[in-house]
Amino acid sequence: MLGRFYGPRGDSVLVIGLGRFGGAVAESLARLGHEVLAVDESASLVQAWSDRLPHVVQADCSTTDTLRQIGAQDFPHAVVGIGTDIESSVLTTLALSELGVPDIWAKAINPNHGRILERTGAHHVVFPEAAMGERVAHLVTGKMMDFIEFDDGFAIVKTRAPREAVGRSLAESALRTRFGITIVGVKRPGVDFDYARPETVIREGDLLIVSGPTRQVERFAALS
Repeated sequence: MLGRFYGPRGDSVLVIGLGRFGGAVAESLARLGHEVLAVDESASLVQAWSDRLPHVVQADCSTTDTLRQIGAQDFPHAVVGIGTDIESSVLTTLALSELGVPDIWAKAINPNHGRILERTGAHHVVFPEAAMGERVAHLVTGKMMDFIEFDDGFAIVKTRAPREAVGRSLAESALRTRFGITIVGVKRPGVDFDYARPETVIREGDLLIVSGPTRQVERFAALS
């Protein structure tokens, strides 16, 4: 079932593949107010998502002809959420690149798949399973309540305030100088997060939002 998608293009996103990853991306983007066209070649998946997303199309997007029919060339962003069918993932990414889509995100299931996607036109390659495994590894010990790492070795975590910082202001404890990290925000029990300032005094039970190089952030969180 093909058809052109008409809508505002500034922040519109084409999502191809409605498995767990692609479906979650499409649903989250729609919830954030972005115009989304979701596509999958599976009739059952298209039917399942039709009640949850406003624009869902059934199509095999591995050719430029099909992508032209749904107006893929008009989108500033595209996400290829196809994972297990590597051939389809690569061909779809290549077709999007040939159409000149300026911002292509593609899911990879292993490093070799990722390298092929980069060579066929993906501007960003993501490894959701590996990223989740890394995140769980950091959370399982209880030292961190949340962990997000970026490609350049930079991380943001939520962790408990270490005992040595309790009762002192951020300026007094000099955590940035000593650990090479930045306290971005502080959350006290029953109170919303507040931006950290030099005069902010850390109290027992506070949760801290900490950013910095991954190794330094890990070292700091280990103190909690």
